[in-house]
Amino acid sequence: MKEHACNSAAELAWQMADSIAQRLHAAINLRGHAVLAVSGGKSPIALFEALRVLALEWSRVTVLLVDERCVPHNHAESNTALVRQHLLQDGAAAATFVPFFDTLPASLDDAALDQLVEAANRRLATQPWPMDLAVLGMGEDGHTASLFPRAPGLAQALHSSGPVAWVRPATAPHARLTLTLPALLATRELALSISGARKLAVFQQARLGADEALPVSLILNQHQTPVSVWIA
Repeated sequence: MKEHACNSAAELAWQMADSIAQRLHAAINLRGHAVLAVSGGKSPIALFEALRVLALEWSRVTVLLVDERCVPHNHAESNTALVRQHLLQDGAAAATFVPFFDTLPASLDDAALDQLVEAANRRLATQPWPMDLAVLGMGEDGHTASLFPRAPGLAQALHSSGPVAWVRPATAPHARLTLTLPALLATRELALSISGARKLAVFQQARLGADEALPVSLILNQHQTPVSVWIA
């Protein structure tokens, strides 16, 4: 794990964007393409808007989601909508974007979520694996991606052999689809963004040891995948 200290959230966004662009450029030079997975929410908006204007062969980049709320793509809380609005603009408009789903069933009971997961796993199976980089955030409860502590579906998301699982967070609205912990750890590199004193305190606790009560700790306390942590 490498830590990068930044003086402000704005500095973090630009420095992290530059690092991501360098990683994607290296992947394109080596393999002819790059696969980037990104998280949603409000925190990465500045990062997306910094990244999308950087010089990169975006036509050789595939963008995936780390997680998604089970809402229509035109919903205000859709990560798909967020990525299209804030990342897939300017030069990055040339990237290929692959959401987990196109439409949702009328019901979102467990059986329907199972079917969504199966379809998402088939869709992602057509993409180049492993991913080159996944950009993660963290909540004050220690969740990352949609690996929420004590949520129904968490055990499957931590141990599934497929890249996607569903989770029903008790502390947040909407069922979620998320990349599983094994899929994240199969990525060539992970980048975690931490902003603010409260999240920094959670991060400091999580780095002390792996604990499913703080799912981000499972990312920080492993020796399989390099993790860069960007802190403001």
